[in-house]
Amino acid sequence: MDVMPLLLLVAGSAAVAAAGRRVPVPVPLVLVAVGLAVSYVPGVPDYTLDPHIVLPLLLPPLLYTAATDSSYLDLRAQLRPVALLSVGYVLFATFAVGAAAYAIVPGLPLTAALVLGAVVAPPDAVAATAVARRVGLPSRITTILQGESLVNDATAITAFRVALAAAVGEGATWAGGILEFLVAAIGGIGMGLVLMVPLHWLRTHLREALLQNTLSLLIPFVAYAVAEQVHASGVLAVVVVALYLGHRAWEVDFATRLQEEAVWKMVAFVLESAVFALIGLQLPVVLKGLGEYEGAEAAWYAVAVFLVVAVARFVWVYPATFLPRLSARVRAREGEMSWKGPFIIGWAGMRGVVSLAIAFSIPLTVNDGDPFPERNLILFLTFTTVIGTLVVQGVTLPPLIRLLKFPTRDVQTETLAEANAQAQASRAAEHRLDDLLTDDRNALPGPLADRLRTVLERRRNAVWERLGQVNQVTGETVDDTYRRLSREMIGAERDVFVRLRDGRYIDDEMLRTLLRRLDLEEAAAYRETT
Repeated sequence: MDVMPLLLLVAGSAAVAAAGRRVPVPVPLVLVAVGLAVSYVPGVPDYTLDPHIVLPLLLPPLLYTAATDSSYLDLRAQLRPVALLSVGYVLFATFAVGAAAYAIVPGLPLTAALVLGAVVAPPDAVAATAVARRVGLPSRITTILQGESLVNDATAITAFRVALAAAVGEGATWAGGILEFLVAAIGGIGMGLVLMVPLHWLRTHLREALLQNTLSLLIPFVAYAVAEQVHASGVLAVVVVALYLGHRAWEVDFATRLQEEAVWKMVAFVLESAVFALIGLQLPVVLKGLGEYEGAEAAWYAVAVFLVVAVARFVWVYPATFLPRLSARVRAREGEMSWKGPFIIGWAGMRGVVSLAIAFSIPLTVNDGDPFPERNLILFLTFTTVIGTLVVQGVTLPPLIRLLKFPTRDVQTETLAEANAQAQASRAAEHRLDDLLTDDRNALPGPLADRLRTVLERRRNAVWERLGQVNQVTGETVDDTYRRLSREMIGAERDVFVRLRDGRYIDDEMLRTLLRRLDLEEAAAYRETT
């Protein structure tokens, strides 16, 4: 097995993603653009998306990290709009795109058109979270988009299987399709509920952070594989488990949380970078099989399908937003709603690698041995729809939010809420310390007891200081100056330790011990002010 193409993909996409953070264009779009350009460089290997790799190996960890970063409580509060988008919209888009493709493309069977509709129906979890983080959307809209993207893959995959069964002549019916969807959805949720408690128990009872983080890396694959083994939705199983573990993450020890955050940030960065680069690299593979269609004809089909995808989302989003609000109870619970929020949700429907992976899983032939009708065209239209939504909607979304004067997150209010929460926690900690020090078993010298109180006071004051004035000379806030001076002091200590090691006064093992202690202090100083 030649691993060089894989190494080139990971290293190249990581380098492009790192460079892309320095430009105003969203990083996913930079990766897709570079992938498109590199795909025609002589000597670059063909990177064909294998659904047997993407769905069971790439999708679970991407869903897991997105779900653990989400809020179970926020998702529960937005359950209605999330369900309407992740289930209702995906089914609506499947039929809308399928009907349009059937009418536009001569000779395309309705079953094959519905296969195309199911393939391009789900907005992508990676694209949605990446763009939402970049543009700083309000929390309610971000929650809805994240919740939709976490669940809609399960709906789309089930709809695809039903349409594909009909297309290849397996006699699928809509009643059977609805039953299959219900079985997959209920089974996936049920499997997640069954797995989440024992997995969390195991996480909290393993004594070593390395073992806990090894388990953390295995969890999404285990949940997905076990659910798929019983013909349930692996997507929903992963999401349910991840939401539960993320909600109960405070019960895991601090060392595990610190390592886990770093590990999953690295995993998400590598996978997201590779996934978006892979999208661009599919161009030669897709065009290679398109031969029977002329350029202008294929381009017209691509534009038409993209427009149907974009318009159909608005056709669904606005009624799904405002019709439930005819109920006085819904209006009282959710407050007033302007047209801007649904507009942003409607425009933030980027498609991604899951659509391409599903498209590549379309078989070459049907049951009677004939070629699958218009398979190459379906692959091409899926590719152009993914690229079109990423480029058109991804590029225009940030300026659109600014143009609409859409309210972004209120940093001042959030900081005040954080300061109040820290103040309450600090008071509880002070009371607990006073209670403990009254017991002779917890006797401490005065300076050490004062140090505990000083650390607590510093942590409490740090958040309030973030609201303070900026230094007129340096432009720094108080916490910026504190962090910089702390790092300078620690840097001076680090230089001394290295010099003593080089002079053979201490050995490398002692140096590593001393440097780790400084690293933890530097991390603590940074955490206090961020």
